[in-house]
Amino acid sequence: MIPPHTLPARIIISGLGGQGVILAGCILGRAAALYERTAATLTRSFGPAARGSACSAQLILDDTLVHYPYVDKPQVLLALSQQAFEQYAPLLVPGGVLIIDEHLVKPPAALSGISLYAVPATRYAEVLGNRQVANSIVVGFFVAVTGLFARASVERALRESVPPGTMGLNLKAFSCGYSHAIKMYGEHHTFSGRFEGKARAVQGNKQFKNA
Repeated sequence: MIPPHTLPARIIISGLGGQGVILAGCILGRAAALYERTAATLTRSFGPAARGSACSAQLILDDTLVHYPYVDKPQVLLALSQQAFEQYAPLLVPGGVLIIDEHLVKPPAALSGISLYAVPATRYAEVLGNRQVANSIVVGFFVAVTGLFARASVERALRESVPPGTMGLNLKAFSCGYSHAIKMYGEHHTFSGRFEGKARAVQGNKQFKNA
């Protein structure tokens, strides 16, 4: 069960059509609602084209009924494209968490009060033989970095959500992202408490401030 002191949690996953952004949101939403016993809402937006246009999934988790399902000020942003970063990073709350695919997103050298975590999701997916599982790598990375979900809950939701015949590869990708986070940043969880409008340093991450 998601610890009540970490709620509400407001999350945006954004990238381009074809990256599995919506599927990633569905996996996390399913894990929260069915296996973490947490109220969850998921809203999705698509560009005019199925592939290559902007898309996003907005997820809100709370221990009570969510009355407004849209995320205006995310605490966590998963940006899988440069366009997604540029659109949503300015909306992050002070002390917010930014997770990027380091080969697809190049943030500026100075970010104020944001904790940045980078994962080579696309490169790992290529090593696994299918770029389509980069989203599962990012989901695993997110689970380890934030500590919001029990690993088993998300793995169960993933098994029930991915296309037939891809479960084994997606679980391997999830584990790859999870292990990378532990290797690079340890087991420190960014959601050890509520966000209170100020940046909080997290051991092992990159904390940027304006020069």
